[in-house]
Order: sequence, then C-alpha cells, then structure tokens
Amino acid sequence: MILDKDLIAAATAWRHEFHRHPEILFDVDRTSARVADLLRSFGCDEVTTGIGRSGIVAVIRGGLAPASRTIGIRADMDALPIIEATALPYASAVHGHMHACGHDGHMAILLGAVKHLAATRAFPGTFVAIFQPAEEGGGGAKVMAEDGLFERFGIEEVYALHNMPGMEVGTFGLSSGVMLAASDRFNIKIIGNGGHAARPHETVDTIMVANHVVSALQMIVSRGIDPIDPAVLSITSIHAGDAYNVIPSEVVLKGTSRTLSYANRDKIEGRVQAIATSIAKVFGAEAEIEYRRGYPSTVNHPVQAGILGNAAARVAGHAAVQREIAPILASEDFSYMLQARPGAFIFMGNGKTAPLHHPEYDFNDVTLPMGIALWVDLVTGERN
Repeated sequence: MILDKDLIAAATAWRHEFHRHPEILFDVDRTSARVADLLRSFGCDEVTTGIGRSGIVAVIRGGLAPASRTIGIRADMDALPIIEATALPYASAVHGHMHACGHDGHMAILLGAVKHLAATRAFPGTFVAIFQPAEEGGGGAKVMAEDGLFERFGIEEVYALHNMPGMEVGTFGLSSGVMLAASDRFNIKIIGNGGHAARPHETVDTIMVANHVVSALQMIVSRGIDPIDPAVLSITSIHAGDAYNVIPSEVVLKGTSRTLSYANRDKIEGRVQAIATSIAKVFGAEAEIEYRRGYPSTVNHPVQAGILGNAAARVAGHAAVQREIAPILASEDFSYMLQARPGAFIFMGNGKTAPLHHPEYDFNDVTLPMGIALWVDLVTGERN
C-alpha cells in the first residue's frame, strides 16, 4: 500500500507535537483536545469526548456493502513521569514527563489511518477509532469499557498495536493466545518490637524477619511454579529504620508479581500471604499484607489474531510476521478490552532504539507508514 507523502509528513508532525507536550494518566487535556480537533477536521461522522473521563471516540462509516461489521482500534495517549534525556529538537517541554513508551507514535498512526479512511470511505461497515488515556498504570481501558465504550458504539471486535524496540523495522509479531502478563503488586509490613541494637535479645528484630520473608518469597517461583509456565516475583523496595544503633519496629517490603496463567496468579497471591504471615509468627512478629491485582493477562482471540496477522502480512510480507511469538512478562491494560470483545494485540518493530520506559527512548518515525498501512488494511482488507 502506497500512502500519500503529505499524510506521512503530517503524521510525523503530529507525533513530534505530542512528544513535545506529554501528559500523564487521565490528565491529558491538551492531548485529547488536539486529537479531537484533528478528528473533526478529518470529517469523521461522530467525535465523542469524555469517554472514560478523558478518552475520545471517533466513528467513520464506510461506503461499501455490507455495512454490518464494526471494528474498533485503540491508541493510548498518556506519557510517563520520566525526565527525558534525548536532546531531540522536539524533546519534552514538560520537565518530568516524557513519551517514553511510544504512545505519541501510536496516536499519530491511528490519526493517519482515520484521515485516510475518512477521506476514501472504501470499506464496509463502521470503523471506530479509540483514543485512550491512562494506560500507564491508571487502567484507562477498563474505565472506558465501564463507561459503555463497546455498547454505545456497537464495537464487535477491537485491536491495538505497540512498538517494540529490538524488533527489526518492518516486522510484526503476535500470537493466537497470551501476549503479555498479568501484573500485581503487594506491600508487606513486618511489625515487631524495636530497641537498641546492642540488646537484640530484648527485641523482635524486624530486619531479620524481613530477610527470611524475602528469601522465602523467592522460592515461590523457583520451587512452586511450573518452569514452562513463566512467572516472576520481585521484591523492589525495602524501607526500615534510619539509625545505626536502633533495631526498627517496622519494615515495609514492596514487590510485584507477573504471571501468564490465572492459576499461577491465584497461587502466588496465596503463597505471599501464607509465607509472610507464618514466618513473621515464627519469630514473634506480625505481618500485614496488602495484595493488589493490576492488569490481567493480555490474551489474543485466535480468529482475530489470524485476521490481524494476515493484514500485517499483506502490508509487510509473510516472512516479516511472527505468528506465534513467546509472551513477555510486561503488562498492558488493553487486556480489559480483550475481555470485553474479541480482538488482538500486535507488536511492531521499532528497530535498534533505547528500550521502552528509558529516558533516551524515542519512537521511530520510519515505522509510521507501516503502522498506518496496517490499520488501513485491517479495516479495508479481506477478513481471512
């Protein structure tokens, strides 16, 4: 598919504009206003704001028969609380905020597809473009779904892409099942009896208890989870005391678990609770555990994964599409949309760039035409 050079240039300019003005979570007022203005200028049939607090939905009706199907495609809008270190001419103008995950590129790609399809209308059914806030920890996909996204706009299938540093430009990767992991987090407070470090026998040493808890938690995955069903549990923060000669009365541990299967998710949560409670009790301490479930696993639907993979193959060639990539243990709130409707999620190669969520990361503009072509083909192409 050959796209108009002016469209590619416009998409690049939009991407740079979004990159220069990053906003986080649901507070994407400038971004959403700009996206809505562009969508209206393209001649969309409907542009609705405020879905899921600050999400935007555009509806474009095709001019070909049959007019029965309605396909939704999502782009995420929010940035990250990271200080940018790229020194690019369009680097973030907002200190401490940065598009370090490529959502600026995802928006530009979907806007390019909308502009092309609104002008041509050479497709059957209805195309719904979804611009979502708060992917980076706010669960914006879930909030939009709960706000009636799918029912209100009659969406029958839903799709999304994400750029992937390290994958060659011009390539795609997806699977017919699990793509990304569930992400949970926990806090464990160990409560003992503090005192002078020179008289440890008069205390319940929370530092010692916490050490035993951390060691035991690491055994959950290595000795309790099937090694061919990947999972990760990491302790990422330990806070206790502030003096050389005082044993603190409390230690707070923070951590995360990542799982692909529902069974492992349940198992890890139960083991974290049991291990922390029992070890603390053995040493005369107490443990308070707060375990919070985050995004569920991102699981593609086989039929829709086939449709999306075929669209990618028509755009990039069959050899450039990996149909059954191994899942990774990052997470993505598009999982909530895939729980609501059949659909699929795909990775698009970003080349040899800095990794996602890195201060030196930048979305690769060379990939914009490929992403736009993918969405145009998905909407206009064959359903096989």
